[in-house]
Amino acid sequence: MNSRKEQLKAFDRLLTIMDELREQCPWDKKQTMETLRHLTIEETYELGDAILDRDLDEVKKELGDVLLHIVFYAKIGSETNDFDIADVCNNICEKLISRHPHIYGDVKVADEEEVKRNWENLKLKEGKSSVLEGVPKSLPAVVKASRIQEKVAGVGFDWEEPQQVFEKLQEELGELQHEINENNQEKIEAEFGDVLFSMINYARFLKVNPENALERTNKKFIKRFQYLESKAKEMNKSLKDMTLAEMDVFWNEAKKINNQ
Repeated sequence: MNSRKEQLKAFDRLLTIMDELREQCPWDKKQTMETLRHLTIEETYELGDAILDRDLDEVKKELGDVLLHIVFYAKIGSETNDFDIADVCNNICEKLISRHPHIYGDVKVADEEEVKRNWENLKLKEGKSSVLEGVPKSLPAVVKASRIQEKVAGVGFDWEEPQQVFEKLQEELGELQHEINENNQEKIEAEFGDVLFSMINYARFLKVNPENALERTNKKFIKRFQYLESKAKEMNKSLKDMTLAEMDVFWNEAKKINNQ
């Protein structure tokens, strides 16, 4: 691994290149925070994919892309004299110090759960009117539900045992089935949302990240279905012309190939 001196040298090199690109490259010169926003979101999702794929070489590359965006935003901020990369670094350093009194102060904590509770309480002391203020409105619904539940749990609004959450999930499933029987589409959607919210809450108690779990299932399904498509192509058949029984044979083959 690189020494701290080498790490700082590499970061300084990136800052220098960013300065040069902003001054000389027609594309880089035109960018604003608004034009970069959607690209940053895309890069973040690509990093997430690499992490789920456990592809560390790709994680390294995607981290570089995300870091470039951070440096880019800081460069734009410096051009308007609002902030620069030093302000960004110092700001997060001060936040980390103030939010970790068990490291930089005399507070004692028993475990990570107590650390999280202290974190949320400290945010309220800093002037936040609600523990939910920090949940971005544009987060995908599954991620947002997870963050909401984590934050309210941090101030004590939580179930005590996993079994209680499971029972709540069963209750919500019963309410959903009732509305399905009543054929009330609006209430079906509402109850379906409650079921999903309860599932995400149960995942938290099982120490499962629901976003990661669902995305892994997405990837697994894609691999199996593409195997099915390739087998159909080998037989010069369209999937539409195959019976479910025929497709199921190749689906089970795909499961064995992937050891799942």
